[in-house]
Amino acid sequence: MSGRLEGRRAFVTGAGQGMGRAIALLFATEGAAVVAASRTLAKMDDLPRLAPSIRPVGLDVTDRDTVQAAIAAAGDLDILVNCAGWVHNGSILDCSEEDWAKSLEQNATSCFRTIGAALPGMIARGRGSIINVASVASSITGVANRAAYGASKAAVIGLTKQVARDVIRTGVRVNALCPGTTASPSLESRIAASADPEATRREFAERQPIGRLGEVSEMAAAALYFAADDAAFTTGQILVVDGGQTL
Repeated sequence: MSGRLEGRRAFVTGAGQGMGRAIALLFATEGAAVVAASRTLAKMDDLPRLAPSIRPVGLDVTDRDTVQAAIAAAGDLDILVNCAGWVHNGSILDCSEEDWAKSLEQNATSCFRTIGAALPGMIARGRGSIINVASVASSITGVANRAAYGASKAAVIGLTKQVARDVIRTGVRVNALCPGTTASPSLESRIAASADPEATRREFAERQPIGRLGEVSEMAAAALYFAADDAAFTTGQILVVDGGQTL
C-alpha cells in the first residue's frame, strides 16, 4: 500500500466484524497504529496476527466511563471512526420504546460519547479526522422497516455536521460515510433469520441499481479517503457509497 496513514493513530469502534474490521485492517496496512474496539473482544483475536499495528480492546460504546477510559488509554488520536451500531427491523408501529432507545443509544449517542472523549485532544494538537458511519437507509432515502435505525442514523448525520461546524477552525475534520446495503456478518444474520433467505438476499441486492451488494472493502476505502490528507479540504460532508440506491 501507499502508507497514506503512516505515523498516525486511529481508534475504530465496531471493529469485531464487517465494515469496522475492514477499516481497521486497511488503516493498519496504510501505516496507522490502530486501536480496534468491539464489545466482543474474541472476535478480534486474529487482528494482531493479520496486522501487528492493531491493538484490540473490548468496549461497550453505551458505557460512558468505559468509552472515556478506552480513548484516554489509546493516546494521542489522529483518527476516530465510529462504526459500532445496531439495526432494528420494523416500522414505527413495530418499534417499542425500548427498541427506539436502544437504536439511539447504540447508533447515535455512542458517537456523542466517543467524539466528546477524543475531540479535546485533537483540538489541542490542531489536527484530527472523525469519521461517523451513518447509512443511506432512511437517513438519506426512505427504506421500509427501518424507522428507529433510520432516525438514529439521521441523528449521526446531524451530529456530524454540527461538530464539523463548531470545530472548523481547529484543524479537526468531521465527516459521515453513508453506505448502501453491504455484505457483512450482520446482514447475513438478518438474511438467515428471514422466512425466505434466498428471496431476502435478492431483495437486498436489488435495492442497488448497480445490481449487487456493496463490499466492506469498498466502504473501508471510502473511510480511508476521509482519514488521509486527500480530504484535507473536506469537512461536514456526507459520502454516499450505495451502488446507485439513492439515485
